Amino acid sequence: MEAKKKKRQSSQYDKIFKENIEAVISSIMENVLEITAVSMEELPDDIQHTKERKPDVLKKVTDTKGDTFVLQIEFQVRDEPEMVYRMLEYYGMLERKYKTPVRQFVIFLGSDNPKMPTELDRERLKFSFPLVSLSTLDYHIFLNSDKPEEIILGILANFKGENPEDALKQILVRIKETTKGDFSLNRYFNQLRVLAQLRNLELNLKNAMDSIAEYIKEERDVLYLRGQEREQMKFVKNLLTETDFSLDKIAKVAGVAVDFVKSVQRQLTVK
Repeated sequence: MEAKKKKRQSSQYDKIFKENIEAVISSIMENVLEITAVSMEELPDDIQHTKERKPDVLKKVTDTKGDTFVLQIEFQVRDEPEMVYRMLEYYGMLERKYKTPVRQFVIFLGSDNPKMPTELDRERLKFSFPLVSLSTLDYHIFLNSDKPEEIILGILANFKGENPEDALKQILVRIKETTKGDFSLNRYFNQLRVLAQLRNLELNLKNAMDSIAEYIKEERDVLYLRGQEREQMKFVKNLLTETDFSLDKIAKVAGVAVDFVKSVQRQLTVK
């Protein structure tokens, strides 16, 4: 059951990055990977010879130095002991297919210090890849962005000694300032809630939301505050059907009363 839960959570994180990656890739390259591109070209993400692999990010990049290369980025939630073999497989298949220099990066999203090996040193083979942990980066890198897709990544970065709720307030306010429309605002707040689970910040995030309620006013996040019942019901339905959370936990995550969750559950049962 626990493995199933972790797999489901991992798919939630993957979904967020797949939805947002095109909006944030240039900034991540420049601010996190120190690559400034003058041109980028999307490459097919299926690399198939003896097996199929789908990288999280795969692009042909030309940087300001005039160097052209294949860029591969993997976002990793778990500390994967065999990641080095996976990256080696990617490297071989990408080199074979494109006959172009390959630059690989793994961006670690977890809160712990990753212990995964990043290099192989054998008699006839030397291989390594850079491992970047978001938890070591200053969250202001993301907070100062004008893109909400990037701002939400601040919750995975280092608060630099600031009170978590104060940092989260700043992130929430910046998302509100850079987002147009209630639907998009709710979407980003929902993504923020999911990412908060990676840092055990669910309660801090709810408290931060409550404390800026006057600023958000009637456009406040439906996941935590009253209003827009249809969106709340949709979110609760997804939690009921897609997770094995208890009713109490669903109520806590969605920011609604347990009776509300029970009401939605009864509707699903009737259907």
